[in-house]
Amino acid sequence: MGLNKAKIIGMGSYLPEKVLSNKDLEKIVETTDEWIVTRTGMKERRIAGKNEYTSDMGAKAALKAIEDAKLSVGDIDCILVATLTPDYTFPSTACLIQKKIGAGMVPALDIQAACSGYIYGLSIAKAFVEQNIYRNVLLVASEKLSSIVNYKDRTTCVLFGDGAAASVISSSPSGFSIESISLGSDGFQADLLQLPAGGSVHPASFETVAKEMHYISMNGKELFKHAVRRMEQASKACLEKANMKETDISWLIPHQANERIIDAIAKRFQHLLKEKVYKEVVRKYGNTSASSVGIALDELKKNQKICLNETVLLTAFGAGLTWGGTILKSV
Repeated sequence: MGLNKAKIIGMGSYLPEKVLSNKDLEKIVETTDEWIVTRTGMKERRIAGKNEYTSDMGAKAALKAIEDAKLSVGDIDCILVATLTPDYTFPSTACLIQKKIGAGMVPALDIQAACSGYIYGLSIAKAFVEQNIYRNVLLVASEKLSSIVNYKDRTTCVLFGDGAAASVISSSPSGFSIESISLGSDGFQADLLQLPAGGSVHPASFETVAKEMHYISMNGKELFKHAVRRMEQASKACLEKANMKETDISWLIPHQANERIIDAIAKRFQHLLKEKVYKEVVRKYGNTSASSVGIALDELKKNQKICLNETVLLTAFGAGLTWGGTILKSV
């Protein structure tokens, strides 16, 4: 029968308690609720506590996913963590999560593909499982974006929130089968979205702090053009790889970066009903980067009845530039 197809057999997510609403932002920076909603669709976002870190949120989401998979922590034999806001440059956040959930001394590594991180992580987990390298892979996507957001910059501070999602990938008989994946990148556009300082190019110094180089730098207008085109490209490539048509898709979950981007992607799928395009996460939590599509998938599973053989298309786009898509089938 060939290789056992990898499946997502458990999911979980975690959002911090603190809510940062548009009304709250009006008191911090020159903006209005109407301006934010009109341009982004966002109403609220969650903000992690001062002593709550990426690994903490990731660990909480991970334990929920393991429970949902009806496994124990001891059953996990590999940990992948997608994040652009690690607790430290090193050690990896994956190693910190391994400790916090009490997992065995299993391999643990971080993935840095920005907002595409969850889908990039799924591709690695799929390969590990289908090649019988590991049995149960824990994929965590966790971000504390509030730690790198400049709350004096109204073009970026309204967009981002904190949160985590986790999935367990295995070859069990039932779950969400990972039917196809398409990934891509364009390093020639790397300067459109970046954290200028803190790496080897601009190590932390009095000068980098004074120039506010440790905050997100973004060219929103240019990113919008690339985001829509590349997510459509990845989505169509996934359909082709899976020998599916647009009409075979039951649900579309685009990266929850901006409602305008989501709507633009949805227009590329003319046969998909508007109510089948999931965008609740962007309204409630803002852009949570790598965690975005994972949180949305977890909420979709909990809030909607997904029938056997229904398909879910995930697509994401982020700094790098990176992008990706995957088709999941309920089996």
